[in-house]
Amino acid sequence: MARGHQKFQSQQKNAKKQADIKKSKGHDQKAAAKAALVYTCTVCRTQMPDPKTFKQHFESKHPKSSMPPELVSVEA
Repeated sequence: MARGHQKFQSQQKNAKKQADIKKSKGHDQKAAAKAALVYTCTVCRTQMPDPKTFKQHFESKHPKSSMPPELVSVEA
């Protein structure tokens, strides 16, 4: 085991490097995606990222329901 101590040092150095990378990222993809969904359908409670998508959803999924006032002026 000529490389025993060197191998151990290398593993420690790599573990520290990986921990630093993980800390620096500090951003969860799932949480970021959830934060982007700001519009909620009043009928089915589905969440959408922007008003255009919201209006398209409302027109296709709920054609018999009346359009919410915030979507009337949105151009799809």
